[in-house]
Amino acid sequence: MSFFSGSSTPAAPASAGAEVPRHVAIVMDGNGRWARKRFMPRVFGHKAGMETVMNVIADCQRRGISFLTLYAFSSENWKRPEEEVSGLMNLVLVGVSKYLMRLAEQGVRIKVMGERSAVSPKVREAWNEAERVTANNTGLTLTVAFNYGGRWDVVQACRQAMADGLTADQLTEEALSARMALSHAPDPDLFIRTGGEIRISNFLLWQIAYAEFHFTDCLWPDFDVAEMDKALAAFARRDRRFGGVKTEASGPAV
Repeated sequence: MSFFSGSSTPAAPASAGAEVPRHVAIVMDGNGRWARKRFMPRVFGHKAGMETVMNVIADCQRRGISFLTLYAFSSENWKRPEEEVSGLMNLVLVGVSKYLMRLAEQGVRIKVMGERSAVSPKVREAWNEAERVTANNTGLTLTVAFNYGGRWDVVQACRQAMADGLTADQLTEEALSARMALSHAPDPDLFIRTGGEIRISNFLLWQIAYAEFHFTDCLWPDFDVAEMDKALAAFARRDRRFGGVKTEASGPAV
């Protein structure tokens, strides 16, 4: 099933009326397996996955989700075959060229987080252009995690704190959070992973401390409105207490 198929106006989601997460973070897994099932190179799956990204962005906007963070390339993905890594880098350039103006017109603000020094100047320039063009937009904030790892994020935040001259007593959770790569967004409410794996894979280790998790066997290129409905319906059923206890009278946590 593709997004919005069969109608120019999308139907209301199954989760309509339920609590919608402010921030959704997604590990987009399964592109390579999707391609192999079709006897195609893995890069073919990543290209198909880009179309899904655009559809998910539109769907999040429609549902009123304010922040979307996507795990595009992890610190560990450099271990993949050189041909696949090169193809992924090229897709960055293609994606910015093909989709940037459309996203800008839709009011999307783009942020890129991750270690930039390891990628080519062309890729860095593309990221800078995407951030510059959309910097003043006030719609959905799309954060793309590229050459990102949760452990790297904690280390770089600590290094920034040290460079800023913070003492041990001054290094609070708030001080460290302000130096994290995702400091421009609230912590994710909902963490989704496609592709059938049930693990975090070094993604947002600090920020997902109280996120609700949803894992699906659906491969990323096949992730559609129905799959998002399932994730949001599961989220709406969760009792989010953040360490507290609700009273019988539905009062504040105690």
